[in-house]
Amino acid sequence: MIRLFKACEPSPQIVQDPPFGWTLPADVVWIDLLKPSRQEELVIEACLGFQVPTPEDMAEIEATSRLYRRNEALFITVDLLHHTDALLPETGPVTFILSHQPLVTVRYSEPRAFTLVSDRFDREPDLCAGPFRVLVHLLDAVIDRMADVLERISSEVEHVSDDIFVDPGRTRYAEAIKRLGAAQHASARIANSLAGIDRALTFILLEDELDSRPEARGHLLAMSRDIQSLQAHIGMIAQSVEFQLNAALGLINIEQSGIIKIFSVAAVAFMPP
Repeated sequence: MIRLFKACEPSPQIVQDPPFGWTLPADVVWIDLLKPSRQEELVIEACLGFQVPTPEDMAEIEATSRLYRRNEALFITVDLLHHTDALLPETGPVTFILSHQPLVTVRYSEPRAFTLVSDRFDREPDLCAGPFRVLVHLLDAVIDRMADVLERISSEVEHVSDDIFVDPGRTRYAEAIKRLGAAQHASARIANSLAGIDRALTFILLEDELDSRPEARGHLLAMSRDIQSLQAHIGMIAQSVEFQLNAALGLINIEQSGIIKIFSVAAVAFMPP
């Protein structure tokens, strides 16, 4: 599916499997390819003059396969979270193609940040300023969404801590360990995504065009600082999870030792003279 966002229009234009020879409408600033078919990819390639990466290309993990320039266009692929309301969010690659033409995004998942930006497209004139501003708003929304998920994970870890230490006699340790494992796995996925976004920001900051746009450079640097603060928060969550796992295992050993003592005393008591 192709979603076309025009400057300051409230809703996107949906196009599915356009015929060959189809032309891009005027005033489009963002082309969002959501699970595109091969025909849709070919039509967009014919309109813009460069190839759209395939799912196999987007799955590559080498830095040179994720951040590169081709035909005056920047290709940026990062792993973004989706299904963030679940206990364990998932990640999927998303490619941003930045050039002097409309911004192109290629994705096979539905990160919440894309919905948030598209919903306010007609309410923020800054989004209509061009493809670069759309890219900045998308990345900013992605970082904000990850911060929200990290807050939820941190709260979950605190609740597990209360269960373990406030009333350890009634704690279901197997359930607590599962919750801690899910929190650690989710925070690790967020850390991987944030690292990719930080590399992408560094890659964009190398562009000479930003020398004449100090406000844009400042915004990107501020986003990079936000990522660093979130990464530090992830480190604190990892330390807390490790401590609580060790504590839970220690309390399990104490309980098992107590049970063994009871059986030992009972065995001695019932032993024949």
